[in-house]
Amino acid sequence: FFSLFRYLGTGQSLASLHFAFLIGKSTASVIIRETCVAIWDALHAAVMGQPHKEQWKEIADVFQQTCQFPNCAGAIDGKHIRIKKPVRSGSQFYNYKKYFSFVLFAMCDANYSFRYIDVGSYGSRSDSAVFAHSEFGKLIHDKALDLPEHTALPGTTSPAMPFVFVADEAFALGENLMRPYSSRGLSLARRVFNYRLTRARRVVECAFGILANKWRFLHTPIHLKLETAISAVKAACVLHNFVRARDGFNFEDSLTHSLHSHRPSVVRGHRQGAAVREQFTAYFMSPHGALPWQLDAI
Repeated sequence: FFSLFRYLGTGQSLASLHFAFLIGKSTASVIIRETCVAIWDALHAAVMGQPHKEQWKEIADVFQQTCQFPNCAGAIDGKHIRIKKPVRSGSQFYNYKKYFSFVLFAMCDANYSFRYIDVGSYGSRSDSAVFAHSEFGKLIHDKALDLPEHTALPGTTSPAMPFVFVADEAFALGENLMRPYSSRGLSLARRVFNYRLTRARRVVECAFGILANKWRFLHTPIHLKLETAISAVKAACVLHNFVRARDGFNFEDSLTHSLHSHRPSVVRGHRQGAAVREQFTAYFMSPHGALPWQLDAI
């Protein structure tokens, strides 16, 4: 048990654990794998269960209070976890940064807690592909997330707006998924929308920073078997939520991390998503939705 937390907290090699605890390297690997699986099984439902309708509303309220983005149910992003080349994997895990990795895809709330994760997709895949094949992406597509009914934005009576997730330009625009406008020739209103979306989306970046600085094995390549590496990352994520719920965090720890973003890919949205984004854009320029400092910040 102590060898596991020494590994997760420092990223020491199996050889270092061998000398520190007088156990074989293969024994240390087995301890890490079995303990991480047990931690995930014990904590997953308690600290990372799928929210129900009232909990989605609570998440959105916190986003409105802290990020001033109404009807926001979460921020999503994907990060590369550096690993050694898995056996007989070819180039599937070889990413555009020219190292081997798998993807940690996550959705988090405004309290920097992970509400959903998908771990282990090929490093060569784009964020949009990982999202589309994830359980969370399928739940959004099938409208099976139990999101609240459409609600008018604060200070307005119409139109009723859906609850949305915020993401970067690597994801496709949808009714429940907002991404920034492309950066060419933007009007003032669209630049304001991009600024407001970025304020909300940054929480997932901060969550990754807190995760990596708390569990420092993520700062170096993971020299474990692929299945064990995936189990270690999943265990770190539920332990992150467990610690967040009890101890809070130091914001400075979230400013830097060693997890690398995906390269943005060109993906298209659909008309319904574009209409929702235009409504948010107009709201952020209205007296009810504008922030006093937003024009100075863009």
